[in-house]
Amino acid sequence: MSLKEYQAKRNFRRTSEPAGAAHKKTALKEPFFVIQKHDATRLHYDFRLEMDGVLKSWAVPKGFPTTHGDRRLAVQVEDHPLDYAQFEGTIPAGNYGAGTVMVWDIGSYEVSGDPLKSLESGKLHLTLRGKKLKGEWTLVRMRPREREDKPQWLLLKSGDDLPEISARADDQSVLTKRSMKKIAEENDAQWQSNRKAQPTIRQTTRELIVKTAARMPEAHLKQAEEEIKKSRLPKRKAAFVEPMKAILVENLPRGEDWIYELKFDGVRSLGMKRGKETQLVSRNAKDFNAKFPEIAEALKKLPCKEAMLDGEIVALDEHGRPSFQLLQARELSGERPPIFYYVFDLIQLDGKDLTAVPLLKRKAMAKMLLAQMPDAVRFSASIDADSHRVLKEMQARGLEGVIAKRKDSKYEIGRRSGAWVKFKWTTQQEFVIGGYSEPRGTRSNFGALVVGYYEDKKLKFAAKVGTGFDQKLLKSLHQKFQKLIRRDCPFVNLPEKAGRFGRGLTAAEMKRCTWLDPKLVCEIRFAEWTRDGHLRQPAFLGMREDKRPLEVVREKARPMTNNE
Repeated sequence: MSLKEYQAKRNFRRTSEPAGAAHKKTALKEPFFVIQKHDATRLHYDFRLEMDGVLKSWAVPKGFPTTHGDRRLAVQVEDHPLDYAQFEGTIPAGNYGAGTVMVWDIGSYEVSGDPLKSLESGKLHLTLRGKKLKGEWTLVRMRPREREDKPQWLLLKSGDDLPEISARADDQSVLTKRSMKKIAEENDAQWQSNRKAQPTIRQTTRELIVKTAARMPEAHLKQAEEEIKKSRLPKRKAAFVEPMKAILVENLPRGEDWIYELKFDGVRSLGMKRGKETQLVSRNAKDFNAKFPEIAEALKKLPCKEAMLDGEIVALDEHGRPSFQLLQARELSGERPPIFYYVFDLIQLDGKDLTAVPLLKRKAMAKMLLAQMPDAVRFSASIDADSHRVLKEMQARGLEGVIAKRKDSKYEIGRRSGAWVKFKWTTQQEFVIGGYSEPRGTRSNFGALVVGYYEDKKLKFAAKVGTGFDQKLLKSLHQKFQKLIRRDCPFVNLPEKAGRFGRGLTAAEMKRCTWLDPKLVCEIRFAEWTRDGHLRQPAFLGMREDKRPLEVVREKARPMTNNE
């Protein structure tokens, strides 16, 4: 099947269901499944498997069997687009499939053998890892009968029995915790055009919190309502504040008190809107509007009068991974990769200071605020998984690390309190450029950067970095350096008569170095710190304009204590 049958049955001028297109195979190691409870002409469950760029779909009238050997009829229907996986709402009357749709379960799955060949052969042995369904099932295609317009399958429970799904769990969305009745009553996903209704600019902070609270876990609902009733949120205008920071740790914290977020390999930035004006600001208060005009322009579509967002500007590579080097290519080599602003926090909204609001509520508000934004501005969702699994998944995909945050943490302006921590499996940090060496062989402009970090406000040498450059980058950086040339060495631990100093510079090499005022910061990836305090196998990643030189210190991970 293709999406032609799905599209032919729907009038996308009347319903906002995603029209969709077949996607290329994702970079995920495991494909996902989704089960949507669908109250249409008859109540049934739509079972969908991500496969071959679409959702292969079956309608299961009586739901999933949970006892070994039990079986249910499953009617194969048209393929659906991947976008449909998180569709939850109502389909207007007069449209195909009119009724209420709930995301009943979602998770990853495995197929014994090749999935497409198994599908073609008519037998799929499945292992589901969802929030409600965990275990083994088998789909078997039955022989076609006369007058059957759709393939009929049997869905059998294989493996161990599954505890019976309670009536409450059966009527609860895994995305929003709402019941079918609540989804129909709120009617917040029923439209008469091919787009969602835009929230009006008059939408107040209070209204946003009320709507968001309805989707929060019950534990947070009463507290949110009390905050709204008593109007305890102080006023704050959208003006620069120093972002909250994370502490580097040796081990990732675990437990229900923590959520996890992807550590983006990009540039931290506050996004601010004041009326019709928007501004992107780095963590050291530099204006980024001219550097990232498409993000600044997209922020004008925020459905509010004032706001302050916290997030990371990133460029994604062909595998969808954040790439700091690709982001740097915009400035240094003239390339124009697409960039995105991933928002992970909301600090201020329509004159209200949200810094004292617990993290989960701030994130829920941010998600709702960004629901209709252009693709350049994206919500950075938390990762709902055990920390060990988070590490395994993120590391397998070649990502830099993970941020762990306490669910109830306040936004502590400019602080590193330990409520936010970062864990990295790549050794990478910022360093200050204090000079460069002469080029050798066919290289032009300079040979290597001489970099260091501050300790007690004194610049200490860390490494000579000679890899990570192309010709355009060498030329661009060399031009930038010329205004910073000085006569003396800025590093306190590079005495000229010391002979060879650790890894990198001899006294003779120092005489051929060009020294610079330590005003530029760069990002370096390396294998490890040596015992004498230098870097092994350092490589240049890019320049950092978002950090002051005096802020650059040697990052040292600390262990998490039991009471943290």
